[in-house]
Amino acid sequence: MKKPVLLLVAGLLAGSAFAADSQAVDIKDTAPERYTVQKGDTLWDISNRYLKDPWRWPEIWEVNPQVRNPHLIFPGDKLLLCRIEDRSVVAVDAGGGCAEVAERMTGRATARVDANTGKLLPQVRSEPLSVAIPAVSLQSIRAFLSGSRVVNVEDFEKAPYVLAGVAHRIIAGAGEKVYARGSNMAAGDNYGVYRRGKPYIDPDTGEVLGIEAIDVASGKISAVKGEVGTYEIARSTQEVRIEDRLLLSESMAVTPIFHPRNPDNVKPGRILQVMNSLGSGGMNSVVVINRGEREGVQQGHTFALYQRGAVVRDRTKDEMIQLPAESAGLAMVFRTFNKVSYAIILKASTVIKQGDEVRPPVSGD
Repeated sequence: MKKPVLLLVAGLLAGSAFAADSQAVDIKDTAPERYTVQKGDTLWDISNRYLKDPWRWPEIWEVNPQVRNPHLIFPGDKLLLCRIEDRSVVAVDAGGGCAEVAERMTGRATARVDANTGKLLPQVRSEPLSVAIPAVSLQSIRAFLSGSRVVNVEDFEKAPYVLAGVAHRIIAGAGEKVYARGSNMAAGDNYGVYRRGKPYIDPDTGEVLGIEAIDVASGKISAVKGEVGTYEIARSTQEVRIEDRLLLSESMAVTPIFHPRNPDNVKPGRILQVMNSLGSGGMNSVVVINRGEREGVQQGHTFALYQRGAVVRDRTKDEMIQLPAESAGLAMVFRTFNKVSYAIILKASTVIKQGDEVRPPVSGD
């Protein structure tokens, strides 16, 4: 894979889709003039070093149009803070400093030649995808990319189910076989085994948004006779039980590239659950929100988190009053379903709880 050049530009991009927003993006006063990318950095971390509103990435990225994927940088890359054409620019230093960055931005850059040898200097390098700097902490979300999922109640109930184990066993694990019953199964199909989890209910409308399908195992159908298929378990996180459901495996990249951006025309929502907790979380926690593909939510959409105001008694008028919500952090959606989405908390100024509000962010969040 070719190494791309990533430029972060403070200010609106001429001719970009965001030009209608007249509010400039500000560089932090504490932004470093030089920074070497470290192993373990994320693009969010790096943007947060330079920008007061790191969620406004799409408005500040200016890239070499010849680069196929401009959203990757690598450990060891040296970043420069330059002032070019009245704009503050953070760019990968290719060795020529701010002058070369200016040429690169205006398309005037030419091949660089070593002054001593006269040989052309390399302008790109090959790197495996595994060493690229991710947008967010993949360790925090990896289990949710291909593990548990949210499905409609009807789809879950209609899915093939574990009928029996070999030799009448009622539980099985990796390396073993079970029999499943259902329609449309075919030899060679890859299925995940799931157990019914909690339903997600919209706290404002009462609508059932889906149920959590808990990841149990994965494997494939090796043979089918009528409605009964032989299922070989390749991986299991817990024992496979009678009545567990089989859902066709989803194809999803293990290390996806996210482009954080402000959602357009998505109404405020609520946090339905903080995953792997008793109801509260902080930075890098995964939350479920009651907004999904139906509402136009996409991977990379960034939401401001607000802690719901407490309900207090007005002693003067003897009535209950709800206090205003308080800003609590930021979260980015990394996986979407029909009516809900998974998001990772990128910033938290207080404990994030189930029931807290999510809204499209505004400057200062």
